[in-house]
Amino acid sequence: MIKMILMDVDGVLTDGSITIGDSTEESKTFNIKDGMGIVLAQKAGIKIAFLSGRYSKALAQRAKEVGVTEVHHNAVDKLTAFTGILKEFGFKKEDVAYIGDDINDIPVLKQVGFPCAVNDAVDDVKAVAKFISKSVGGKGAVREIIEKILRSEGRYEKAVKAFLGDKDVKS
Repeated sequence: MIKMILMDVDGVLTDGSITIGDSTEESKTFNIKDGMGIVLAQKAGIKIAFLSGRYSKALAQRAKEVGVTEVHHNAVDKLTAFTGILKEFGFKKEDVAYIGDDINDIPVLKQVGFPCAVNDAVDDVKAVAKFISKSVGGKGAVREIIEKILRSEGRYEKAVKAFLGDKDVKS
């Protein structure tokens, strides 16, 4: 059973575009369905963590909006960050799903129990993944992967009920 979903940000939670305005303030676009997927995963008891090779105020704001407190900015060496996260939470490698899109994600993808790639990931990442989303990064891929995990583990309906306040839900 998956206890944590760890994911890259640029190219996974976003389409990989970075817009920098005149004030050097950067902006990113996040998908609302991915956000709901993250909330549902948390309702199912899954810890969510973001692992980004860059620092971004936009990511910090998005994490706050969806209730993610485990955010690792400037994680150039993602494998070292991953090892620290495992130690911090006491999880085993097989307890973790990771979602990536580019070669800097491969070291972590090779370690986790459920390595996933977004559809527009580079081929080297897809070769390592056990699951590849139909959706591309920033366009619902995170939601798709989270639903795959929740449904395959029989946790989806419970998560939806928890979100809706335990109202009757058929899925």
